[in-house]
Amino acid sequence: MQVSLRTHNLRLRHTFTISRGSQDVVPVLVMTLEHEGLTGYGETSPSGYYGQDLKTVRAALESILPWLERQDPRAYRLLLEEALERLGGNTQALCALDLALHDWVGKRLNVPVYELFGLRREPLPPTTYTIGLDAIPTMIAKLRAFDSFPIFKIKLGTDRDLEIVRELRRQTDATFRVDANCAWTAEQTVEYAHPLKALGVEFIEQPLPPDQIERMASVHERSALPLIADENCVVPSDVPSLRGRFHGINIKLVKCGGLEPALKMIALARALGMKIMIGCMIESSILCTAAAHLGALVDFLDLDGPLLIANDPFTGMTVGDGRINLPAAPGLGVSLRTQGVE
Repeated sequence: MQVSLRTHNLRLRHTFTISRGSQDVVPVLVMTLEHEGLTGYGETSPSGYYGQDLKTVRAALESILPWLERQDPRAYRLLLEEALERLGGNTQALCALDLALHDWVGKRLNVPVYELFGLRREPLPPTTYTIGLDAIPTMIAKLRAFDSFPIFKIKLGTDRDLEIVRELRRQTDATFRVDANCAWTAEQTVEYAHPLKALGVEFIEQPLPPDQIERMASVHERSALPLIADENCVVPSDVPSLRGRFHGINIKLVKCGGLEPALKMIALARALGMKIMIGCMIESSILCTAAAHLGALVDFLDLDGPLLIANDPFTGMTVGDGRINLPAAPGLGVSLRTQGVE
């Protein structure tokens, strides 16, 4: 195999703010894997919140390149198991390799990745469009720009959270989901759940910091709305401990290490009777399209990454009125744009 790594700087259409901070540009790392005349693409969007950045992820992948280039990609599952060990458990680095291998294998077998997993192309759940924190008039303008969407995720974590939801509700009858990104207390969560439910909110994502997971059992019992784990749900081994504390989980390929770990998380959550969402970081069409290939297995999708950026280096899935259209091409179905690439 020939493997290369390239950084792309994704520019946000608008400053994207959550309770922890704001972003205007997000660097991602794209892996290109070539073998037998076929090319596989992978991506990772490292997050400092989970202990990595572009430099550390790139260094981890570069450290295994001499070994990786001697491997046969057809044995991709065994290869990924050994790669995780060689990467020292760095799942954010593993994600790029996992996607590139699945893309290559799908092309080698001439089938889309969803068919590798025995899935259908459609129907898929609709995806949300995320409204980042901002002045309320700006949040309203962002919502109106996508007013054909049936579902919005609203970022919260301020001293005016209920006011934000009330004002946005005046603009649309779409379903709302809210994400506090760990900014609330247990008492706030229980208190806010009732008025949020009355405002048409479907569920609350990660209200408390992950180190307060023990408090989530009481919140789980008292909340008027379902609770979805995000920051508490990183890798498959996290899932069993979330039962009785959350009603569902949010799987992100970057966090867990790609499609193979995501499948394990889906199986675990189903066995525990939990709801499942697949979400995204700020990422290009590679990662979001890869995640959408698992869409038929889950209850909710939050795959609006390509809609939030202005210079997507790749084409892949398309989104119209919240509905994802997966490519039918072999592999992930993503292609490098010939123009406008940074």
